[in-house]
Amino acid sequence: MRHWAIFRPILAGAELLPRLLAVIGATLGVALTFFICMQFPIASGDLPIVVAPIGASAVLAFAVPASPLAQPWSVVGGNVLSTLVGVAAARYLPDAGLAAGVAVGGAILVMTLFRCLHPPGGAAALTAVIGSQSVHAAGYAFAFAPVAINSIALVSLAMFFHRMTGHSYPHQPLAPPQQIDAMREAAGFHIEDIDRALADMHESFDISRADLDLLLSQAELHALERRKRGQ
Repeated sequence: MRHWAIFRPILAGAELLPRLLAVIGATLGVALTFFICMQFPIASGDLPIVVAPIGASAVLAFAVPASPLAQPWSVVGGNVLSTLVGVAAARYLPDAGLAAGVAVGGAILVMTLFRCLHPPGGAAALTAVIGSQSVHAAGYAFAFAPVAINSIALVSLAMFFHRMTGHSYPHQPLAPPQQIDAMREAAGFHIEDIDRALADMHESFDISRADLDLLLSQAELHALERRKRGQ
């Protein structure tokens, strides 16, 4: 499919219509998250009703819902656990610069250990360090109100939106076609081969092993069909 000249996607597989749906979803998601959180007692205090990292979470949840970094546990767990790390760093490290660095680094470590890596979590941890006096006064409670409430509301709205627009969220990899299963039995590569290739490259990629396996197998199937046609 040819893309409009102004739409040259960086991400493989990105198309204009799904991206426009992401615009609509993020707009509604953030606006409704703000409205929902207005109903909680935090709206009457000095704490922000919606924290800034939720904007970044919305980009992931609505624009790349298949990403492992955008899954519901990644959004909720990543934001909440990172905020707790940030609060601890701000409380026990008097130097703001050191606390900021430890907060972000510690957030990456904790998110990795709990399998909820989520880039906006780094911003949530940093917010706990450089936030306003009301953020500091809230202490560990800041991770639950507003951060957890924001995250849960956004994820719930994303799940509803993606269901209405025909996407799976939480993401469920598609089952491989029967041709791929037959080809694997003959000469195709297996997921163990993908693991070895990833180990050789020493890199991390923003795609699940299951999706990567399906993508490469589908590409192999197309290549096989092309060879049969003599092209």
